[in-house]
Amino acid sequence: MKPFFSIVMVCSLLLLAACGNSSEPKDTGKNEDGKKVVKIGIAQYANHPSLDGAREGFLQALKDAGYEENVNLQVDFHNAQGDMNNNLTIAQKLVGDKNDLILAIATPTAQAVAKATKDIPVLFTAVTDPVTSKLVDSLEKPGGNVTGTRDTNPDAIKKTMETIKKFFPEARKIGVIYNSGEQNSVVNVANVKQVLQEGGLETVEATVTNSSEVKQAADSLVGRADIIYLTSDNTVISALSSVVSVANDKDIPLFCESSESVGEGAFASIGFQYYDLGYTTGKMAVEVLKGASPADIPVQFSEKLDLMINPKAAEAQGITLTEEMTQGAILIEK
Repeated sequence: MKPFFSIVMVCSLLLLAACGNSSEPKDTGKNEDGKKVVKIGIAQYANHPSLDGAREGFLQALKDAGYEENVNLQVDFHNAQGDMNNNLTIAQKLVGDKNDLILAIATPTAQAVAKATKDIPVLFTAVTDPVTSKLVDSLEKPGGNVTGTRDTNPDAIKKTMETIKKFFPEARKIGVIYNSGEQNSVVNVANVKQVLQEGGLETVEATVTNSSEVKQAADSLVGRADIIYLTSDNTVISALSSVVSVANDKDIPLFCESSESVGEGAFASIGFQYYDLGYTTGKMAVEVLKGASPADIPVQFSEKLDLMINPKAAEAQGITLTEEMTQGAILIEK
């Protein structure tokens, strides 16, 4: 009797277990309406207005194309907080989760994600030189599973330096702060130095390795630089308030490549909105989700450049605004 009873008990338990498993919802990759849910992973290098704006523009482009979060779009967002090791961990996670597409924001993050997968489509934004960074074979024909938008306009640096000479004809030394470990910054600063040399101006460099060193770097430019110019360096822009503080205290005009930085206390910028750059990237993502290959989608950049000026920052930095300065400029009242 005992063996028969034991067999009956085991069968009963197996039946109950089977019933329990069958009642659990399965991940079918579809929403309640039976429509496919697109999974997109987003990896961002650090917190600052430019990168945040790019991400927001990207998601808005997807929404405008009919991909809406919590409806038919699942977004898994991660921020590396400027840590290279976090970049690698995030990249591996997003690849392991088998997302349909991954957005990488900023050069270090794009490099980590591109290295982690050759199968999942990867779009980048806020990248300065995708060819030198080995993300694509060429701007016209990326050639692999990666494409996106770069945050450089060939005329941006030249027009900025022309504006500096026009606004401040007595200025001779331009201070730049950057992280020499960021490939995008190395490329940008090399371009800045070339343009300044051609214009008879001198570059004064201050390098950092992390955001905690930015304030000290800015202080080191006091008395050595007439103007401070910041490229789209992720490390420096994430600590922009430290540079703004020095510029305000010492009456040093602060120019930035990023237009978003003007709203954060920089005096002026000749550039574009990173939101618009992200939006362009989002439209490229829609093409990929509909079947296009990243290999055949050229890398794009923002062709529109605007002069943006912050009047409050001008006052804080001891700058007297003239009609010549403000003519045709977009005034940022923040």
